[in-house]
Amino acid sequence: MIDVVQGPATAVDATRVTDTPTAAVMAPLLTGSLFRSDRYHFFPVLASTNQQAAQLAQAGAAEGTVVVADQQTQGRGRLGRQWSSPAGVNLYCSVVLRPTLLPRDAAQLTLLAGVALAHTLTEWGVAGVLIKWPNDLLLQGRKAAGILTEMRTDRSGIQHVIVGIGLNVNGQAADLPLELRDRATSLAESLHSAVCRPPLLAKLLAQLDHWYGRFGREGFAPVRQEWLACSRLLGQSVGVRLADEQFSGQAVALDADGCLLVQRADGMLARVVAGDVTLLGKE
Repeated sequence: MIDVVQGPATAVDATRVTDTPTAAVMAPLLTGSLFRSDRYHFFPVLASTNQQAAQLAQAGAAEGTVVVADQQTQGRGRLGRQWSSPAGVNLYCSVVLRPTLLPRDAAQLTLLAGVALAHTLTEWGVAGVLIKWPNDLLLQGRKAAGILTEMRTDRSGIQHVIVGIGLNVNGQAADLPLELRDRATSLAESLHSAVCRPPLLAKLLAQLDHWYGRFGREGFAPVRQEWLACSRLLGQSVGVRLADEQFSGQAVALDADGCLLVQRADGMLARVVAGDVTLLGKE
């Protein structure tokens, strides 16, 4: 018999909920104002939840539309990387947002999603949760989740933003490609118990609802403050890989726009808008 971790302060008994986050299972758990049961779409298999959410958004789907798949056949991470998406074990979720933002500020939503995800797992009782700029979540230094934010714009500005989250919940090392097995982990591995996915997803959507609402009312400043608290990145030695160069240095600040400031080894201060950042000696 396998233990099922419900997590603290969950509204329902996770042992009485089927583990598959179907629309029927999720309906009583979606109690927030933005992500509601009438905007929730579940698919047993999709190529990509981000792709499906974008199609719905382009067809006029409301802000707060949620797309969840039990399996992805073409799951994607940043920079066109593949996201391993086996059936029946993890969470693959994308949400449609229609923020009033300049396109240059849309990346702030990636950091917001990271904060929401970190709070979700911490409230669930997971230890050692850290956010790595800009879009990864680590448990004890190993990757457990990734965030992929994509937007569509026109001459008037942002039409929609799709925020996709892939979270390794009950997957084991054997579920992952060989090259990822020593760099990735899951909640089940961290907690030494299986996790029931629907209440976990409901908690994540509630956190997204909370932080997106606060972002709309107060701007990026409170998100930035929480991101810094959840990342503990400042002062750390990092390696930065951009499209056309690589360098190392010390992370010194997250600026008001969400860009990472790195004091390079040569003394220059670099403003990293987009790229891969590695904690040196920790990954």
